[in-house]
Amino acid sequence: MSFASTLYLYPILDILLTPIPCSLHDEVRLGLQEALVNAAKHGNELDPNKTICVQFSITKEALYWIISDQGFAEMPESNSQQDAWDTLPPQESENGRGLCILKQVFDQVFWDGQNSQLKLRKEIKKEQINFWLN
Repeated sequence: MSFASTLYLYPILDILLTPIPCSLHDEVRLGLQEALVNAAKHGNELDPNKTICVQFSITKEALYWIISDQGFAEMPESNSQQDAWDTLPPQESENGRGLCILKQVFDQVFWDGQNSQLKLRKEIKKEQINFWLN
């Protein structure tokens, strides 16, 4: 899926959430919204002439997203999976909470700066699969 860089994400998020278990919708919506806002704001600098591309795949074990933008923004933290609370910026900071949110929602968060891609992985637990199939 590819779309113009925008902060109006409601319909895009609805489409992205369609194939995933309902039990994960709220949590994943928050994480994907944060990732897409970051792509539009920091990656594409809110330029509506630039696009954001989202690739999605699903297996029995996990959900995967690759979010690409046309910018050159750098991720402020390393790709390590350290405790998300350790990455929380000072209270007076206006930016930086997005990475903390992403690390809370997704099991893996990886920034590929060469390709301007954010790679996200969310494990599907057995009870979520059973709920999803019923």
